[in-house]
Amino acid sequence: MLLAALTAVLVLTFVEDDGHLVRPAALSWWYLACWLLFAAAAWSLRWVPARHRAGLVLAGGVLVAATGLAAPPTTSTDMFRYAWDGRVQAAGISPYDHAPADRELAGLRDDWLFPRGAACAGPDRAGFGEPEVCTRLNRPRVHTIYPPVAEAYFLGVHGLSPSGARHKPLQVGGAVLAVATTGVLLLVLRRRGADVARAAYWAWCPAVPVEAVNNAHVDGLAVLLAVAGLGAVAARRRALGGVLIGAGIAAKMLPAVVLPGALAGVLAGRRPDWRRAAAVLVPAAVWVALSYLPYVLVSDASVFGYLGGYAKEEGYDDASARSRYALLRLVVPDAWALPAALLVTALVVLYVLRRGDPERPWSGALLVLGWAFCLMTPGYSWYALLLVALVALDGRWEWLAVAAAGAVCYVTARAVPHSFDTVRTSAYAVAAAVAAAGWRVRRRSLPVARVSV
Repeated sequence: MLLAALTAVLVLTFVEDDGHLVRPAALSWWYLACWLLFAAAAWSLRWVPARHRAGLVLAGGVLVAATGLAAPPTTSTDMFRYAWDGRVQAAGISPYDHAPADRELAGLRDDWLFPRGAACAGPDRAGFGEPEVCTRLNRPRVHTIYPPVAEAYFLGVHGLSPSGARHKPLQVGGAVLAVATTGVLLLVLRRRGADVARAAYWAWCPAVPVEAVNNAHVDGLAVLLAVAGLGAVAARRRALGGVLIGAGIAAKMLPAVVLPGALAGVLAGRRPDWRRAAAVLVPAAVWVALSYLPYVLVSDASVFGYLGGYAKEEGYDDASARSRYALLRLVVPDAWALPAALLVTALVVLYVLRRGDPERPWSGALLVLGWAFCLMTPGYSWYALLLVALVALDGRWEWLAVAAAGAVCYVTARAVPHSFDTVRTSAYAVAAAVAAAGWRVRRRSLPVARVSV
């Protein structure tokens, strides 16, 4: 019943809402209802017999993912850039060589991605200098930012898409990736002898149909590869794990954060286990390099595209920009925020490398990623998809508060523009407090070892 209610509310969220730019307050209430139903459904799994949990989690995951297909993208325009990059590659042109606004690509434009006249009245349309023409693509004057595995995915989806399919093939691809991730989570948890109900933290989480399916963010591909890679590392198939994590990095960069988890415990003891570290790092690095190589050979421009400009635009080099490092700036001057974030992150990574459990690499990965979110306070909710999957592997559900904080920052903060920064900072402060409380409760519940004399 709870799953049915969650599915129904998700469908209404997509069908009835006009997006985060038009009615952010209304969308926030829909999100709240979805998250409350998700929490109740996941909690109720503890009363489901163990033999039925995997089937219920998977079936529910299929239903929840399918809700994202109910409407066009509602809160992001990234998917349109994916479709464009696929189209450009299908025309035999490197996606890194030209910005969408360049005249060299004018012959590839159509009325779907480049509307004309009255169709340009939407809030998510961007002008690029040509009269009576706009585009659904964000940042049309800059080169693409996406790594090569993502670009290969865009090309593959384009090649499999029927003519005139528009946004639907990428959404279907996102749904397939989301369900596949659920399957991998169930497989890893079952092989480890863990409770497969944990997979519901990913399969039923509202962030998945919203970001991985409806908005079709390529993060879903990166999450699948990273989860499979950590599962392989835990099974001591480290070279395969390194390749999969490298492929995840070459899809969306963020999975690089899971590498410390994959190397958990290599600095334990008197001698570092460099052989185990190399068994993961070398295949990962080689795969990233090889995936870039074909694009390097056919591109005239840099294959890193707008990556550097994006980091600067998002304020990662300027603590006073876009509410970046919001929690740190409560206790240190703005000029110290970036060094402080780097220092704390380095200490967390060092802790994982020295004290982390190599049998549970996702535990260290979740710790590093969770701290990174609390330190850098990103404003895009889809970044947290990887964190949700790591929660499903590890079971520390309190870190889901960070994913919810991302949605608050991206949607709810727009409803109160006069308190935009305050809402964002408060959201991450609450999330950090929930994570800290969860750590404290778990620490107190650990059995106390008896010491015999």
